[in-house]
Amino acid sequence: MAGEITHLQRAIDSGEAGADGGLFPLLYDELRRLAAFQMARERPGQTLQPTALVHEAWMRLGGDQKQWHNRAHFLGAAAEAMRRILIDRARKRNRVRHGAGLRRVNLEAVDVATTTDDETLLRLNDALEKLAAESPARAELVKLRFFAGLGLAEAAATQGVSLATAKRHWAYARAWLLCELKDR
Repeated sequence: MAGEITHLQRAIDSGEAGADGGLFPLLYDELRRLAAFQMARERPGQTLQPTALVHEAWMRLGGDQKQWHNRAHFLGAAAEAMRRILIDRARKRNRVRHGAGLRRVNLEAVDVATTTDDETLLRLNDALEKLAAESPARAELVKLRFFAGLGLAEAAATQGVSLATAKRHWAYARAWLLCELKDR
């Protein structure tokens, strides 16, 4: 399959007629797997379906017109697109417009609020952006593991680093994120 994708990408790059419609069907199952993994982490009652997430990510990626170096490059970009879509949806759900849904509450009767899944996702995204400023490779590893569902060996291969380096980066990133999320 990887050979088919490479051949099709070359045909698209060279402007071969009819080649631009074949990439999506070849990659659909892989995209669907990524989307299902992403959606399994979302809160119950989510209205966005994995199929819709695949199609929206494909549109954001530019469809067949984009030039991907290889399958790993494409999967990394697809995972990032799906992450951004879910972050945008979480931000939209947490936004209150013109007082919609607000009620007057006696402040003395209010308990401390608990963190919702959307809030946690937004906090994680903010922390990931900080980590990316400090260490882009470690932040990318977290995205590949957490959002794309890749194992450590797969993520190391995608990044082109040794498994030992990936393990060190993963340990550092987890500790860094834990400290960052505790401080908030």
